[in-house]
Amino acid sequence: MTITYQSQAPSPHEFCEMRIKAGLSPKSIKAAEIALPNSLYIITVRDHDNLIAMGRVVGDGACNFEVVDVAVDPAYQGQGLGRKVMEYIDDYLSSVVLEGSYVSMIADEPEFYKKLGYKLVSPASQGMTKKFRPNA
Repeated sequence: MTITYQSQAPSPHEFCEMRIKAGLSPKSIKAAEIALPNSLYIITVRDHDNLIAMGRVVGDGACNFEVVDVAVDPAYQGQGLGRKVMEYIDDYLSSVVLEGSYVSMIADEPEFYKKLGYKLVSPASQGMTKKFRPNA
């Protein structure tokens, strides 16, 4: 096993496959083609050439940052890769946040992120979402 960490986007196809493997919601290739180049930061983890973990930060680069797409291939889970991805993301965020910057995420596994220093905002704030119908 040869593990490498890169601040480089996966291909849209790899990105979509990894989301599904890791149990995240599926995204279209078109969405990935648009989203990936618009990321503020991306970390990918590879075993040789195979994508085995990833994470991104999106936002406006000053006021708002959102941690998204943290995913580890189930065959590699339990080896600390999710924690390592978050270390890279936290290092990036530490280097760019400004006074008053807001870092957020929607956590499927809040206990994992709590161990890394993230806190639930409830009851002071509540996460919200709204479904929109895609344009044809």
